[in-house]
Amino acid sequence: MVKLLFLGDIVGRPGREFVAERLPRLRAELGADFVIANGENAAAGAGLTAALARPLLGTGIDALTLGDHLWDQKGFETEIGALERVCRPANLPAACPGRDHLILEKNGFRLAVFTVLGRQYLAIKAECPFLTCDRMLKQLEGRADAVFVEVHAEATSEKQALGWYLDGRVAAVVGTHTHVPTADAAVLPKGTAFLCDAGMTGPYASVLGRLIEPIVGRFLDGMPRRVPVAEGDVRISGVAIEYDPAAKRATRCELVTVRK
Repeated sequence: MVKLLFLGDIVGRPGREFVAERLPRLRAELGADFVIANGENAAAGAGLTAALARPLLGTGIDALTLGDHLWDQKGFETEIGALERVCRPANLPAACPGRDHLILEKNGFRLAVFTVLGRQYLAIKAECPFLTCDRMLKQLEGRADAVFVEVHAEATSEKQALGWYLDGRVAAVVGTHTHVPTADAAVLPKGTAFLCDAGMTGPYASVLGRLIEPIVGRFLDGMPRRVPVAEGDVRISGVAIEYDPAAKRATRCELVTVRK
């Protein structure tokens, strides 16, 4: 059995520090063969830098994925190409820098990883996530024993639709972006593990990881405010998946929550 742990969006310094503190023990407790995490909010809540990616990968994370905030940090477009275990969404324009997938290997088992952005309510330019998945799966034929797909999207309907579209074709489809974990972890009928959103790894005494007061103020009067990353009730949120290579199907998919 192959065991996989995926961590929802790592948010700011609180998220990074808790991952460094707790992930090595969590990985051992779960017996995880692979650990993947979304890192697009790791830099002050918006974006990623090479200086932050490298220590995160040193905590026991095998691969970092990204979402619609990937270019928020100045200069990251010149750094991403040198980060061999970081991949950007596969349905960005082909001219964008960075890898559109990763292939992780352990004990002879090859796991391909890629992310697609949803197109409902997201402003970033992206190709159709459904057709991109078709293209990526064709590209990965014979190069991987299983495929993990992250769908970074706002609309739950879009995430669920993609899960059903890929059922039986990939090991797992896991959603990110909303920072709120969902209660629908399941193995779909044809053997694909699915979770609509893995939540965030960061401070939950917040509004999606940001300080509460300025966000509430924005809703009340519409005036612009700085919205720093919050610090209270830091948690790891993600999903644990087990995959049977012989049967070519997932056998377990469960939400994972770790509190300080």
